[in-house]
Amino acid sequence: MNLKKFTLFLFSCLFSVSTVFAQRDTIGIKTIVTKTSQYINAFPFEKVYLHLDKPYYTAGDTIWFKAYVTIDKHQPTVLSNIVYVDIANDKDSIIKVLKMPVVNGTAHGNIFLPAETYRQGNYHLRGYTQYMRNYDPDYYFNKNITIGNSIIEGINTGITFKNTGKPIAVIAYKETGGAGLANRRVNWSIANANGDEVAKGKATTDANGNITVPLSEAANTNLQKATLIANLETPGKKEKLDRFPLQGAAEQHDVQFFPEGGELTLGVESKIAFKAINANGLGTNIKGVVIDNTGTTVAQLQSQHAGMGVFTLTPQDGKTYKANITFSDGSTASYDMPRIKPSGISLAVNNFDPNNVNIKLTANQAYFAANQGKMYYVLAQNGGAVYFAAQTALTQETFTSSIPRDKFPTGVIQFSLMSERGVILAERVIFVQRNDALNIALNSDKKTYGARQKVHLQVAAKKGAAPVAGDFSISVIDESKVPYDEDNETTILSNLLLTSELKGNVEKPNYYFLTKNANAAADLDVLMLTQGYRRISYRNVILNKVPQIVLQPEQNGLEITGMLRNNTGMPISRGNLRLQIPSKRFFTETMTDMEGNFKVSKLDFADSAEIVLNARGNVNSRNLVISVNGDPYQPATKNIYNLDEIMNIDSAFKPLLVNSKRQYDNTHTLKEVTIKAKPMVKKPSYKDYSMLSGLPAMSDQSLTGERFQDCPNLYVCLPANLLGVTAEDNNLYFSKNISNSNKLPIQVFVDGKVVDYGYLNSIAGRDVEVIDVFKSDGVSSINRTYQSDGIISIITKKKPKGERITLQQLQDMIPKGNVLTYNGFGYAVAKEFYSPKYDALKQGAFGGDLRSTIYWSPKVRTDKVTGTTSVDFFNADGRGTYRATIEGFDADGNLGRYIYRYTVK
Repeated sequence: MNLKKFTLFLFSCLFSVSTVFAQRDTIGIKTIVTKTSQYINAFPFEKVYLHLDKPYYTAGDTIWFKAYVTIDKHQPTVLSNIVYVDIANDKDSIIKVLKMPVVNGTAHGNIFLPAETYRQGNYHLRGYTQYMRNYDPDYYFNKNITIGNSIIEGINTGITFKNTGKPIAVIAYKETGGAGLANRRVNWSIANANGDEVAKGKATTDANGNITVPLSEAANTNLQKATLIANLETPGKKEKLDRFPLQGAAEQHDVQFFPEGGELTLGVESKIAFKAINANGLGTNIKGVVIDNTGTTVAQLQSQHAGMGVFTLTPQDGKTYKANITFSDGSTASYDMPRIKPSGISLAVNNFDPNNVNIKLTANQAYFAANQGKMYYVLAQNGGAVYFAAQTALTQETFTSSIPRDKFPTGVIQFSLMSERGVILAERVIFVQRNDALNIALNSDKKTYGARQKVHLQVAAKKGAAPVAGDFSISVIDESKVPYDEDNETTILSNLLLTSELKGNVEKPNYYFLTKNANAAADLDVLMLTQGYRRISYRNVILNKVPQIVLQPEQNGLEITGMLRNNTGMPISRGNLRLQIPSKRFFTETMTDMEGNFKVSKLDFADSAEIVLNARGNVNSRNLVISVNGDPYQPATKNIYNLDEIMNIDSAFKPLLVNSKRQYDNTHTLKEVTIKAKPMVKKPSYKDYSMLSGLPAMSDQSLTGERFQDCPNLYVCLPANLLGVTAEDNNLYFSKNISNSNKLPIQVFVDGKVVDYGYLNSIAGRDVEVIDVFKSDGVSSINRTYQSDGIISIITKKKPKGERITLQQLQDMIPKGNVLTYNGFGYAVAKEFYSPKYDALKQGAFGGDLRSTIYWSPKVRTDKVTGTTSVDFFNADGRGTYRATIEGFDADGNLGRYIYRYTVK
């Protein structure tokens, strides 16, 4: 067959307009490229990547992180000056939110993990900007974080699943030394995806510390979305609570097939990628054959990595096809091949030429006969920037072209085949690896050190052979305490270049960036065949469908907005307001607009700092009321990255957990105490207030104040911690009512007084005693009185009886509408990583420094002339291999990462 070269058009070229473009229903390729460029300029994409000091943690530990906020070609953002980082538990309830200033595209912070708050389990860590909240939360930085807790629990647990006719779970309880906990009572329950209990029971551990839980009692529940909760009774009437996801208990496999370009075409040879997953949603090995409807084998298949593989097939007229699969556990299944188009055109991309990317269009006879002479476009883009555009008339059934690889940046490139009407006919994504990352090197003054010896680490960064002024972060860990799977790391390269561009979860993303993996390039190409690109839709671009931008980028730092009204609710225009931040000794004045709104920008204050707004300088100021708008808040989202959840945390992270317990024991020595009986103190309750006394005797949900210790203010944290409650339009609603046009809000009471939702900005989490939620108002008639549907009662902590208060404190307790004092949601105060300094001549006793993170610095900047800098720190007492990781970027968006190891003896 004769082959014809494309007429190539690069993005920078002028496009000649053919007479065919004069047709009413066609669109020129120049128009498509121009619209795409305008789209990405008007709606740029921001990304957030978090470099963590280590991959998993224990209670009592601290998560140290640096945020890299990028825009366009991974350059430091110029769009947002604030970044948010939050962490949620396995119930998708947010525990802590941090707000940090972004300087030159970076920010840094830390999250302390108190044992009482962070029970053992899997947590969801997110990073995002306010502007990113206009888009799907999947675009945020999302990472599953496993936290062990050997301080409170002190008992190791593990779970295995068996199926001998009926599915069962076997839970093993062992002491730290390995002996089984015999004759211990365990209460267990199974909860469905909504958290509702569907089965429960009791058991006693056998001589080996095991119990058996019959999962068949939850037969009507989807085990893939269910959770097994087990409470082991321990001395002192305490419990060890474990939560085990049950997706691994379901005997379920699935295989999906992905033809290159999107569809199979009759008579056209096509690559077909496949992905096999087990009940946990992770890749599983398979092998099999593809047969036609006569039983003839036409292809053989075998997975090559993470359950993925590829084979070729040329569909024939009158034939149907199916795959007979054998899974690694010996089970078998059959799957029909995707449907076959009787008439079509395909797009194939060969990405294995070291110098070129080769593309091929193939039209079958039926399609060629119907569309001969028509124009077709091929575009290739990354992040909205079009790097290649070509057009050709369909004059042959097959067309090929080679594109120089250096036309593309490193990363995911989306190729799209489009008709002259702008209809996408086929798409294919590839990964271009240019090997153009920053060349970063770490070198120490020695290869072998002693415990507590000083380490001098030299840093050098280059782009090619030229020195680079880069912004980096360095983590040094003791690998004997923190062993982990290097393939499964989240890195600045795997995140910003790969996973942030693709739909769905990518298993073991760092595998594709390790030079030790000889087959990584081929496996990465198969991954590209099985994943979808999620950034740009040409259809939306052509039809001028733009995203709804509700939240603007935060370019002016911290802002406080609100409204000034009189006591009848009428806005006060041109009203004077004075703002004070006592802790900063800062004050400023502002004026409301014609609608009574005010805004104060470019503020800088710490989280939970006291803010005072004063309107006393106005006429009739006694009749004025100040209200403040709520701070930006992103509700918790379902952790779609829970495929990385660790089920048997005690065994998976045993070295770190054992070390954590030793650290705790070394720093917490029990002393003799004398216990004196105290009279029972009555706990504060909603029943103490006459307005609420008619509510039901038992609330539908009750939360103690300990849950909100890290909460900056209740406006931010309350919705995520309440079951079935949603915040919308500055009100709280039960989620079941949110879609009703005539929905009624939940009425909020604070210490028995009616308040609106915005008032919760003034209540810090640490001041909360108890919160109760009621779906019914009992006999109180509150819902009828306040036109509400449900009640939330918040009781705050009171000063102990007998404690004197000053006259000023007494005056402050009297509400004043023209003065508003509340705790602002300011910047989190980033702590400095503590790195001890040891005197070589006075070493002292060894064995007490059990740190797993030896060193952390988010402020490593190389010199623009030499490209170098250095850091100094001291080793801990642990012997073995220490691992130093450096990550970062330069001002041009060039990314880099390097691993260096040395030995401590």
